[in-house]
Amino acid sequence: MDEDTNPHDFEKLTPDTIITAVEQALNVELTGLTSPLNSYINRVFELEATDGTRLIAKFYRPNRWTDDAIVDEHMFILDCEEAEIPVIAPLDLNDSYTVGDAEGIVFAIYPKRHGRMFEFVEDEDWRRLGRLLGRVHRCGAEYDAEHRVILHPAQSTAGHIDTLLDEGFIPPHHEEAFAVITSELMELIEPMFDDAEYIRIHGDCHTANVLHPDDGIMLIDFDDMAMGPPVQDLWMLLPDHVWAARHEVNLVIEGYEDFRPFDHQSLRLIEPLRAMRILYFDAWRSRQVGDPRFEESFPDWGNENFWQSELNVLQRQLSLIRERCL
Repeated sequence: MDEDTNPHDFEKLTPDTIITAVEQALNVELTGLTSPLNSYINRVFELEATDGTRLIAKFYRPNRWTDDAIVDEHMFILDCEEAEIPVIAPLDLNDSYTVGDAEGIVFAIYPKRHGRMFEFVEDEDWRRLGRLLGRVHRCGAEYDAEHRVILHPAQSTAGHIDTLLDEGFIPPHHEEAFAVITSELMELIEPMFDDAEYIRIHGDCHTANVLHPDDGIMLIDFDDMAMGPPVQDLWMLLPDHVWAARHEVNLVIEGYEDFRPFDHQSLRLIEPLRAMRILYFDAWRSRQVGDPRFEESFPDWGNENFWQSELNVLQRQLSLIRERCL
């Protein structure tokens, strides 16, 4: 969904508004604690019930997702929880399933869980990661997410390219080069996805979203869940390109196949998916222009040096796909 978001939307979230919304949603009494947690996209707060229970309230950035898309996210997490997969599931609210509303801003409430970033120290750590992904994907294959992005060049990436070209974000003297590179890229990669399996996936599976609680490993932050090829949830976890990380790839697949088959041919989609993510991120950042927090986080976005560098990255990625993936 387009993120046509006013940067001032979240100003409605005063401490009183947050506390009242959560108290009514859960029928609990809270203390005055509203501790903001680090999140650029959404607004996330740690709260405390009077019995000492800690809660996490997540207020979704307006217009980023439809309510139905958020429900798709929650249903996937709840399906994983039912399958005893270590995730943090949203709590049921009094009168609205898992989705609440505060001053027009959609929110969900989660129990607080502790964990540190998972570190890959030995071979068994990669196998454990593979088992986790295999279990999540076995669950993800049971149902479709009807209101979520379909991670396919024609159904997602084409729109990102159009956004960047049509809305004037690229300097005029770079537009033609960008159009040529992305046209060649799309022509090259679209057929590669013709026979790909599409299931519910995490979508943003990198090391910061894999936590190590007291025991086991846990997958968090399903914000960007999508319908996509399972291999999307593998490549961002690797220490290098797939041909330079064969040992780790084989270990992950070994663990993965304890729970479901892995399509080894889908490894050729990793570099196309990397290119698609570059374009997704460029389009996403273009929609944040005007938000003071964005300008603080990405001060050089959109200037001459940025676009020259981005064109170089895309050209290298196009060359890699031609050399390694066909």
